[in-house]
Amino acid sequence: MSTILGLDIGTEYVKAVMARPDKKGNLEILGVGKAKQTEGNMYDGAIADIPAVVNICEEALVKVEEQAGERAELTVVGVAGELIKGSTTTVNYKRKNPNKPITDNEMSEIIKKVQQKSGEVAKKTVALETGNENVEVRLINSAIVSLNIDGYKISNPIGFKGSEVAIQFYTAFAPLIHVAAIEKVCAELNLDLLTVAVEPFAVCRACLGDDLDSNFSGIVMDIGGGTTDIAVVEDGGVEGTKMFSIGGRSFTHQIAESLGVDFDTAEQYKLDFDSTKLDDHVKAKVESALSRNLSVWMTGIEVALEDFENVGSLPRNVLLCGGGASLSLVQETLAISDWYKNLPFSRRPVIHLMDVAELPDLKNLEKFEIDHSFATALGLLRVGVDTLAGAPEEHKLRAKIAKLLQK
Repeated sequence: MSTILGLDIGTEYVKAVMARPDKKGNLEILGVGKAKQTEGNMYDGAIADIPAVVNICEEALVKVEEQAGERAELTVVGVAGELIKGSTTTVNYKRKNPNKPITDNEMSEIIKKVQQKSGEVAKKTVALETGNENVEVRLINSAIVSLNIDGYKISNPIGFKGSEVAIQFYTAFAPLIHVAAIEKVCAELNLDLLTVAVEPFAVCRACLGDDLDSNFSGIVMDIGGGTTDIAVVEDGGVEGTKMFSIGGRSFTHQIAESLGVDFDTAEQYKLDFDSTKLDDHVKAKVESALSRNLSVWMTGIEVALEDFENVGSLPRNVLLCGGGASLSLVQETLAISDWYKNLPFSRRPVIHLMDVAELPDLKNLEKFEIDHSFATALGLLRVGVDTLAGAPEEHKLRAKIAKLLQK
């Protein structure tokens, strides 16, 4: 199969991972690359300076291609930011002929109606937030969450009879300007862009792997440089994604302001916080600054999770990834504070730093320096496999739906 490049254009770093999928659904990692962004290249997770981002991406690509010994044939790029709208929509569809088995064509028509309805909602929301009534949005990702026929939950509707179909879809839309910037970057780099994927959705795909019947449930928090992206997964289905503009750089700016130092010095203080390099006096000031910023960040987490209205009870398993998750104070605050008490958790959430070595269907991962900060890039590879092949077993619902969603 074609080699795929997962390109995560982040606020702090550009990360690239190249892989070759095999017939069993595994991804053989061929090479990795990483290059640091300069301030001003990105704004709230979106590309702000195309030529500058192209240069940084080139640095990462040189590294990954040297390790792989080849160029990737296809590329998947992530998109993030507060204007990315991902949500789960429930549509109740009454069939004209309940005694006739459901066909692929009928499911295709249902999917089109869901995507159209979700797109209208996303456009109105983005228009309201930007003050631009003429804003254009593009469908980025779609995925099945659940299906019911006449009140019975099923795994595959094709061939079933019944009068009422209730279907839940996750759909994600991005402003066209964000997608156009990504397309321009890929054109400048001479990359064949296979698809664009919403980043928290991609991380979820990394967690689920090639198992179409995965019962994985959890909350994924990707703490990047400019944004924090949250996804809720229930029984293998993505319930929705939310993003807000507080990330690692916000922590750095708080340190710089509190200690009266420049951005680069503050960044180094943040990176050294969990080491023995800082003296006690400086470390105490850094901790105080971080704690103030974390208080605001936690409010963002609560607000984002409150928006998951369709979820009866939020899953307790919380996986942290992204560069910002490396900070021990982030992990500790989530683990011991009471941020969850006003949210629909059955008990205190269990906080984990994502171990990419435990992600399914990855080969040769141990050969490369890949940690939780590469989770998005690894997820983008999985989205690439989905786009190319749909799914391995044709009789299963998600294989059929994957193909329908690509039409």
